[in-house]
Amino acid sequence: MPSPESAIALSGYRDENLKLLARQTGASLVLRGQELLISGTENGADLARRLVAALEPIWGPGQAVTTADIMTARHALDTDQVEQLQAIHQDVVARTRRGDVVRAKTFRQKQYIKALRTHDMVFCIGPAGTGKTFLATMVGVQALLNNEYERLILTRPAVEAGERLGFLPGDLQQKIDPYLRPLYDALHELIEPEKITNLMERGIIEVAPLAYMRGRTLNNAFVIMDEAQNTTPAQMKMVLTRLGFRSRMVVTGDVTQTDLPEMQTSGLILAQKILKPVDGIAFCQLTQADVVRHPLVQRIVAAYESYDTQKRSKG
Repeated sequence: MPSPESAIALSGYRDENLKLLARQTGASLVLRGQELLISGTENGADLARRLVAALEPIWGPGQAVTTADIMTARHALDTDQVEQLQAIHQDVVARTRRGDVVRAKTFRQKQYIKALRTHDMVFCIGPAGTGKTFLATMVGVQALLNNEYERLILTRPAVEAGERLGFLPGDLQQKIDPYLRPLYDALHELIEPEKITNLMERGIIEVAPLAYMRGRTLNNAFVIMDEAQNTTPAQMKMVLTRLGFRSRMVVTGDVTQTDLPEMQTSGLILAQKILKPVDGIAFCQLTQADVVRHPLVQRIVAAYESYDTQKRSKG
């Protein structure tokens, strides 16, 4: 290891990465200071060494290696896509205020980022933690800072999930802010809070509930609609037809987590069926394998998917 930082980046919290590499290869990986010791069968040790080498563009400069990074590297080795893996590591989308690199961590995320840069309308569907909204916001903010668009608009439906808006404290803006918090969180990764306030006051960045989009034409804007599974078909059609000249729209959602009434059709599900054949629209599907949060999140998503599959087979 070239430095203590690179050793920590590879080993992960409580050596979780070394344990995962051991499970993936059958080899034993032990870090003593900056020296990595690999032992085991010839095939297992060789695979472990190749995996560590494939991940060097991440841990070498001291960037944290994630579970998704390891699984993607293993998939790249198994499918002879090492060159494509290097392309993922080299394509930096943005850098956070803390200096952390934002990039794709899986091949499907790479395809999603490519779609975000090349299509005027992109749908991204997948479970929690796959980076749907985060990556879209990173690409959108970067495009705004590069003067590719005049405005960045982030919106989501303020669907009541267990609580009533009328019973929440404060004025209308204070009532809807909790629904928009994930969008603010993504913005804060790249832009200083006081600068966000200034940009919002000038109308360059707008974070608003979906109802505020009605009747507008969104020209020269990068538009992100989050939690689209909670739109009705009428709301979905309304927001999609707001797209103006020199604009780009990204629609994200998880069709397994709708807060709509039981008998209400999700606008996102219907849009998938209606718009798949339409030229110029990209559909990206992320899965539990693309989850980049805590490793437990991936296992939780997998457990729920298994339960839903069993439930459908019995029903």
